[in-house]
Amino acid sequence: MWDSLSVLHAHLIQLSETILNPLSQIPYTAPEGTPVSPKSTLVSLLSIKNSNPNPINNAITETQLFNSIKDFTLACALLSSSQSSTHELLSWIPKNLAIEANSAFKELSNAYVGSDLVNEEKRLVIELLPEVLPLLKDAIKESSIDKSADGDEISAASARAPVGSAIVAAYQFRWFVTQVDYPHLGKLCNFVIPCALTALDHWDKGMISFTHLAKNVNAAELSQYEDVILDACCQNIVSDDEIWYHVVEMSVLLVTCLQRSNPRSPWFEKMLNEMLGHLERQPRNKDRRVAWLTFVEPLLHGIGLVLVAHFRRIFPLVFKWLHADDDETVLLVLERVHTIMRLTWIRNTPFLERLVDELALLYKEAALRIAREQIRSSVLEILILLQQCKGLQFKASWDKHSNDVNLTGLCLSLSGNTTNTADAQADQFHGDSLQRSSQPLKPQ
Repeated sequence: MWDSLSVLHAHLIQLSETILNPLSQIPYTAPEGTPVSPKSTLVSLLSIKNSNPNPINNAITETQLFNSIKDFTLACALLSSSQSSTHELLSWIPKNLAIEANSAFKELSNAYVGSDLVNEEKRLVIELLPEVLPLLKDAIKESSIDKSADGDEISAASARAPVGSAIVAAYQFRWFVTQVDYPHLGKLCNFVIPCALTALDHWDKGMISFTHLAKNVNAAELSQYEDVILDACCQNIVSDDEIWYHVVEMSVLLVTCLQRSNPRSPWFEKMLNEMLGHLERQPRNKDRRVAWLTFVEPLLHGIGLVLVAHFRRIFPLVFKWLHADDDETVLLVLERVHTIMRLTWIRNTPFLERLVDELALLYKEAALRIAREQIRSSVLEILILLQQCKGLQFKASWDKHSNDVNLTGLCLSLSGNTTNTADAQADQFHGDSLQRSSQPLKPQ
């Protein structure tokens, strides 16, 4: 046993030196006012030679070796994270060093003897996670920004630890979590979720980690933390634009995972209302609307027919976005309108006539757009669906446009469409209103 530990320890030293040597040659000056030096942290973690051998027989113990492996992996996690970061604490790390760290960790994983039930590249991370995540959680919590009783944000922990330490720990945490997927991640929820909740409030790393969790864990494994997770999602919806993209993706995945079989869940209603409120405050904000339109589809399917209750807030936004300057928004909103039509059969709504008018106007406006063919095709699909489900009501709304010379082609397409019979309409409605997202969020 001691021989095998010594061999692995020698290999670990060799791997650490392949990173430590080029790292020591990189010039780095910590940003002004930042007491944290990621370079010093990395050097400390990679200084494996300083591990104290057993004083009796001068051999490395299993515990000492495991701690050295843990430090080495934390260093690799931070270096690897720099590839997807623009933060000043990590932006100084060259790409080739991050690649070297990835290669070294993979080599160590292959040499490490762990559970035979997991492939070589994941087994080391899985064994380290229960040891590492509590440490990272404490590092994030010690320097996080808390809220005072009167609601004002204060750096309550700044006297204990610099915020930079939490940022470094948050990047390491995200790396560890995203190395593990289904079905192994579900068994680690008790370690992952508390740390993710701690990181959630002030760093997108917690959001990215929750998104990965939602894609690789089933609802039963998350159920113990259901309410606290969904409440945290709602609390974070009103967020800065730079992380709104992550907020929407995370929130939609989690609420549809946990509330999939309950379209009348109060969490669905609360989540959608919070999102719509945030969008209503700046309806012309492109980044905000594109993020929402990109990720909201599973949420619409989860709510299903109950979407009718939200039409008074959804359609005013839709009418604005149908005429947005960018084609991306227009195409996305047309896709979401088509989904809403299929799920609700647009029943009991005063918005039918306005929707027909806006679609007719968009069809004409599309002549000046780059994506005019895609836009016009989508408009036609929605109008045909409206024609099928609303019959005479649609005809009454469309008649005013029937003599518009700029809509001749569209009128011909609609006049050539055969309206479904009442029975076919009913079958289609019931099928679509019960439909959920066609693709599972993760393996079940």
